[in-house]
Amino acid sequence: MHVVATAGHVDHGKSTLVRALTGMEPDRLEEERRRGLTIELGYAWTSLPSGERLAFVDVPGHERFLATMLAGVGPAPAVMFVVAADEGWMPQSEEHLAALEALGVRHGLLAVTRADLADPGPATAQAAARLARAGLGGVERVAVSGRTGEGLDGLRAVLDRLVARLPAPDPRAPVRVWIDRVFTVRGSGTVVTGTLPAGTVAVGDELALPSGAARVRAVECLKEAVPSVAGVARVALNLRASAAPERGQALVTPGAWTWTDVVDVRIHLVGPAADSGEDGPALPPRLTAHIGSAAAACDVRPLGGPIARLRLGRPLPLHLGDVLLLRDPGHSAAVRVLAGATVLDPRPPALRRRGAAGERAAELAEAAPDARSLLRTHRLLRTADLRAMGCAPEGEPVSGDWHADPAHWIRLRERLPGAVGRYAAEHPLEPGMPVEVARRALGLPDRRLVTSLVAPPLAVHDGRIVTGSGDRAAALPPAVAAAVERLRAELAARPFLAPEAGRLAELGLGPKEVAAAVRTGALLRVAEGVVLPAGADLRAAELLARLPQPFTVSEARRALDSSRRVMVPLLEHLDRRGLTERVDDLRRRCRTPS
Repeated sequence: MHVVATAGHVDHGKSTLVRALTGMEPDRLEEERRRGLTIELGYAWTSLPSGERLAFVDVPGHERFLATMLAGVGPAPAVMFVVAADEGWMPQSEEHLAALEALGVRHGLLAVTRADLADPGPATAQAAARLARAGLGGVERVAVSGRTGEGLDGLRAVLDRLVARLPAPDPRAPVRVWIDRVFTVRGSGTVVTGTLPAGTVAVGDELALPSGAARVRAVECLKEAVPSVAGVARVALNLRASAAPERGQALVTPGAWTWTDVVDVRIHLVGPAADSGEDGPALPPRLTAHIGSAAAACDVRPLGGPIARLRLGRPLPLHLGDVLLLRDPGHSAAVRVLAGATVLDPRPPALRRRGAAGERAAELAEAAPDARSLLRTHRLLRTADLRAMGCAPEGEPVSGDWHADPAHWIRLRERLPGAVGRYAAEHPLEPGMPVEVARRALGLPDRRLVTSLVAPPLAVHDGRIVTGSGDRAAALPPAVAAAVERLRAELAARPFLAPEAGRLAELGLGPKEVAAAVRTGALLRVAEGVVLPAGADLRAAELLARLPQPFTVSEARRALDSSRRVMVPLLEHLDRRGLTERVDDLRRRCRTPS
């Protein structure tokens, strides 16, 4: 199906025309029918000559209901602009056109109504000229009378050609339904309605509201119960929600949108504001931003040229490339719609430095709505972040699901060796820089990014970034390496008689030096306070294997010419390594290598 919204000045026959085309009454309220004035959004539908189904969203034309008009037009992909032949272009015609221009609507038609009351030629020419200035110069035009039926067949044919030209929506796109009506059905509960521009909604789906999750209990499209519906469509959804939804909220695919109250945008002035000829957008500092059926107060901070930052009064689910309409909520101007604002970044960085606003404006001046522009700003983003911001990732991740700006990734790779070198100079007794310390030094959000940056001659061993030479002792400072050699020389005659802590200190091996030598494999710590040269455990196992098996601790002590202080923890170490095993409480035996 297709959805078309109406637009035009009050009392120019929008509802009459919809009624004549569909045979349905779009004005739902008794007050509307009594006054002959559309107050709320109306809905009606019909089948076109081609068999395509078409739903209309009928909007009010009175200036007091501009916000309601925007709620109806915002999600619709096309518009039927209505001008009366006997009155021509009017103030609300101008304001509605400014709204369409701000929202970037490029598909529509011009219906000149009341053709039975006046020559439609002058009104058609005047309206066509105004539409052309707003980027709608190519729309077809038709003169009609909702009262007599004149021109209705031609209008249906024009509508058929219009919907045939509309771009096909993606049924797999993330869902965002801006709620334009909420009501309760006895026995069923809460029902919301809205326009589904793309994606698919099915019974059982779990969607998200600002207040929490909502499960779809039933789906209706044009009063028909269906198991699922794909956009574009008018939908009514029966929901089970943790909190009551409200008009102006959006029902969205969880995790697929960025809920944000600060956005960087490119401003496009429309209407009289655009005719002023000013170089930059001169906007009031406080406006109302509209998107879909939502309206939120916003503060406008110009950054430079057409770039501005909007701070919204409440978070909205937005994507890169979304268009917000900026409106002056006051009544001083004839046309209160001032500009369109295209979202360039739904998660903009803070501006803390002097001159940061100007730099940001220059950065965004030529920015395209794609992943590359986001990565230039944010440098590193996960795949899910990019999709929630409204664009598919380009290229392969640099690590896990992380994508990086190429220039930033090169700079990080160039910085890492320097960071490792500085850490080695400041911590000479450590064998390398811990990956976590490197992560903090480079300002990275994930340790996996650090390991992906490591390249020869650097390598990662035991959670540390080390030089990749393979000489583990070479990582020791010269003074510690010399102390280790002194210890080896002292133990040459009795290699298993580990010195006491005091003697180790005299040799230049305090606790930090011992720890460094143990980490690099230059020394073997079999227990606290028991340190031997590297390889001593393998040599001990070799000598113990020559004893009659099994053997006691005393027999092992005599064979290795050591002390009980050393022998007990050394044998326990050999047990752990699988070189020896206990036979009973007193004896062990060497294990035969498999």
